[in-house]
Amino acid sequence: MNNEDIVSFIRTQFNEPENFIPLHAPVFGGNEKAYVLDTIESTFVSSVGKYVTRFEEMMQDITGAKYAVATVNGTTALHLALVVAGVKGGDEVITQPFTFVATANAISHAGAFPVFVDIDRTTMGLSHEALSIFLDDFAEVKGDCCFNKKTGRRIAACIPMHTFGFPARISDIAVLCEKWKIALIEDAAESIGSYVGNKHTGTFGLAGTFSFNGNKTITSGGGGAIVTDNENYAKIAKHISTTAKQPHAWEFVHDMVAYNYRMPNLNAALACAQLEQLPAFLESKRVLSRVYSSFFKGSEIGFMTEREGTTANYWLNSIVFPDRSARDSFLECSNRQNVMSRPAWQLMNRLPMYMNCLSGELSNAVWLEDRLVNIPSSVRLSHES
Repeated sequence: MNNEDIVSFIRTQFNEPENFIPLHAPVFGGNEKAYVLDTIESTFVSSVGKYVTRFEEMMQDITGAKYAVATVNGTTALHLALVVAGVKGGDEVITQPFTFVATANAISHAGAFPVFVDIDRTTMGLSHEALSIFLDDFAEVKGDCCFNKKTGRRIAACIPMHTFGFPARISDIAVLCEKWKIALIEDAAESIGSYVGNKHTGTFGLAGTFSFNGNKTITSGGGGAIVTDNENYAKIAKHISTTAKQPHAWEFVHDMVAYNYRMPNLNAALACAQLEQLPAFLESKRVLSRVYSSFFKGSEIGFMTEREGTTANYWLNSIVFPDRSARDSFLECSNRQNVMSRPAWQLMNRLPMYMNCLSGELSNAVWLEDRLVNIPSSVRLSHES
């Protein structure tokens, strides 16, 4: 199997013999126009309106969480989740180096220091084994808090990411976080519709956060959400996402330093229409993943699949080459032929603003960084199973 064969096969899946094929394009085949027009006609286009409330209720129904708080994007959701969890300036937050930069940025926005721990090759998410080794080496519990005995800083939270929609070993991570008294915040930005057993990603810890950017399985143009089972946590998150304004008929009363992070009603209208189609979108993506898996079976190129006991949403289909040279050769070939493919992100500990952060041994992250490529994964509304 050569690069030309792969590119040709991808084109057949999207019925595009010549045109540009994006990595992941939005599909608007439902009530999007009707709901957005309804919002415009109502004049409630900002952060107050029925679609914001409906969106939060739909996220509760889909994830099984008791509460959901809409935000303007996934990064603000993650930042807000950390702030409400009590993360403060000078704290440390454990996460993985193999992630989108927003994960590390949100930690920095909260004034904390990212700490990078290795991933699993099979899930691409934070390794519970690497996390356990790191905590045994560096952590100690004092009272109700965990501290880094080497730096003296409090280890306030842990953020595993469900990479490309594949659930991390989150149950094992949750056990470790409880043992070490560390708040668990899941970066579920890419994993709407992904499960461990019957439990949705984002619901294993104190809170989980989602993104609805234009390239996600479900998009609101720009949008995010926090889900939680903690009533007080949800109330505080909603309050400080709307400038901490107290209800009053006419006075402007604000009781905390807060943020303007609330999702506009226009975006929520789009999100509601998209969420109505989530089951069809997920089935389409599963069909595509099976086609890709069959195509790559028996070749030297690996195809990432969900581990037993989990359901991935296959937001992005990922293939793994034997080495970096083979990876780069395919990237050059596919993009030259207008079939968009992308490597994994550069590891966070390599970025200039994070290269001095504390890191564990990161061999799995380095291995995947050198080999992984995402290939076109858009929803196809008409397909053969």
